[in-house]
Amino acid sequence: MAAVPCDLARIIISENSEQQMIWLREKLGHGRTFPILIGMFEAVAIDRKIRDVETPRPLTHDLLANVISSLSGVVERIVVNDLRNNTFYATLVIRQNGKVIEVDSRPSDAIALAVRLETPIFVEEKVIDQVANLQQQEPQEEEEEEEGQ
Repeated sequence: MAAVPCDLARIIISENSEQQMIWLREKLGHGRTFPILIGMFEAVAIDRKIRDVETPRPLTHDLLANVISSLSGVVERIVVNDLRNNTFYATLVIRQNGKVIEVDSRPSDAIALAVRLETPIFVEEKVIDQVANLQQQEPQEEEEEEEGQ
């Protein structure tokens, strides 16, 4: 199945919650969007880069970018490639000395790295379809709960 190019559409940071939210939007086609819950540290790292806030020392995602570069690697793209039990999965696609290396990653870390390196973000079509199916089911479930009360 094909991977769909996406953009980081928005980030929502709530100081009152451990779970933050980013929204990805497909670049072409229907412009579908969907949220991914992420942790506070990843949300802040993404937000800092988007707002061009410099830090005095490298943060974790800066360190990872520096390590990949120091080892003659280039992050070609990140791919959100699966959704299982309400958990998203991603892969870093790194090219090093002509060889492609795929590294398992949390989507939040992969997206934080992609934002830092201006690397393309892709989402597998099957994941977008799964999210769409879940989003269609949610209003029905809420209506069923209201009718049962």
